[in-house]
Amino acid sequence: MNLEQLFIQNKENLINGRYLTLDSISPLLERNNIKKDVKVIGESVLGAPIYSYQVGTGKTKIFLWSQMHGNESTTTKALFDFINLLNSETDLAKQLLGAFTFYCIPMLNPDGAKLYTRANANDVDLNRDSQNLTQPESKVLRATFEEFKPHYCFNLHDQRTIFGVSDTGKPATISFLAPSYNEEREVNASRLQAINLIAGINDILQQYLPGQVGRFDDSFNINCIGDTFQYLGVPTLLFEAGHFQDDYLREETRKFTFMALVSSFMILSENDVVSNGIDKYLNIPQNKVVFYDFIYKNVKINYDGIEIITNFAAQYREELIEGQICFNAYIIEVGDLENYFGHYEYDAKEAFYKDDATNLPKINQKANFYLNDNLRFVNGLLKK
Repeated sequence: MNLEQLFIQNKENLINGRYLTLDSISPLLERNNIKKDVKVIGESVLGAPIYSYQVGTGKTKIFLWSQMHGNESTTTKALFDFINLLNSETDLAKQLLGAFTFYCIPMLNPDGAKLYTRANANDVDLNRDSQNLTQPESKVLRATFEEFKPHYCFNLHDQRTIFGVSDTGKPATISFLAPSYNEEREVNASRLQAINLIAGINDILQQYLPGQVGRFDDSFNINCIGDTFQYLGVPTLLFEAGHFQDDYLREETRKFTFMALVSSFMILSENDVVSNGIDKYLNIPQNKVVFYDFIYKNVKINYDGIEIITNFAAQYREELIEGQICFNAYIIEVGDLENYFGHYEYDAKEAFYKDDATNLPKINQKANFYLNDNLRFVNGLLKK
């Protein structure tokens, strides 16, 4: 099966970029081919509807939810691409709908999505509210879990550009985790099911994304929803959609997330799950914080009359301005930056640094500066 071609055929072109709100997805949920299977299952803090979509007649029940964190939209895009596949009336769609019953919550946190924040409108991280259930969105998710009684859970998230695949110098474009169910991080039957499935997904993704799949940290926190569902005995997979080279809008990452979803259900429907995949799973390199968006090397500065060669790093802040996500680069670190990589790296070759206010890069100032007067950098990038 050509997963790249399958993605092209099913990509939902009405949604793209990073800023995905309820207004973005509502027209998709109103389409005639899925409208009958869409329900409102609750409301957010600010009264926005939380939608579900259920389809399929298979005995294996799959529960998927996305945008628990409002500013993590990549998996929502991939989920709608996958929904398009399920409605394509192809042999593959019929196979999946006959094998599974899918229950999707495409946007659990519509208030956070509109505000482009991780937390909900009460400034609560829903992924730390799985025990206290203080928020309406958390209650909706838990009630659905208890009523639907899934056989597998798919917890769909984004991760920041700072994560790499161990020390390889490659970004962690997509990472997985079979969450722990106890403090000792032991492997019981349900966690092993998640581990084996992730091992199989990774085998497939390596054909398309070699060396750019990571394994997320499995420290146990019962307040996290994935850990809670794993603790309750349901195999749970965490997806973390990360950075692909030059893909800040996460359209390439969207493709690989779609591929991972399709692979998951092909493996399960064909009973092609690896047996005892613990070693394969543990051989997936762990995520590591090793990246900045920009690194500038061998920059000459004048510090108290002394010329020094140093390095500095800048990072994008994703800022919602007049309904648009703006990527604004700010200097966040100055020093040797040993063992760190940049998604964009520039060797200044001992050129002098200066900006409009000073001759020193300072933390939290915008990455607008000159090197040797003639090289101008605007928002982190060399102006041609």
